[in-house]
Amino acid sequence: MRAALLLSALAQGVPGAWAMFLPHSFFRNFPLPGHRWVAVFAPYNEHLVRDFGSLVVALAAVLLCAARTPQPPLVRAAALAQLAFSVPHLLFHLHHLAMFSPADVVAQLITLVLPVVVALYLLWASARDGGDHGTAVRTPAPYQ
Repeated sequence: MRAALLLSALAQGVPGAWAMFLPHSFFRNFPLPGHRWVAVFAPYNEHLVRDFGSLVVALAAVLLCAARTPQPPLVRAAALAQLAFSVPHLLFHLHHLAMFSPADVVAQLITLVLPVVVALYLLWASARDGGDHGTAVRTPAPYQ
């Protein structure tokens, strides 16, 4: 679970930070120069790109917190946050694939479906994990 959370945080945090700090570069060049997945949806809007970046960095922070302390309720919250972002994002792009090359379509589908699959795995794994990871509150023995 921890590895899935860390990889998810990285996958969200890197492009999020890019969009937040270098919005025009993100708009023109995401995911790589020559593969303009965002710029095809012109016009450029700095405010929107920076806000997107900030929200994705916030999602990465939640995923990192869950990776640091993988208690089932926190893992489920992180997975649900990932799904709340990733499912609508995937659905939007499924309806806009015609404007991309076949290689970009395959790359987009992989990068858009993978976070959904990982989040579903995290929900399943956290439901199976009944342990308290040593964090349960223990009631002290009564005085005798």
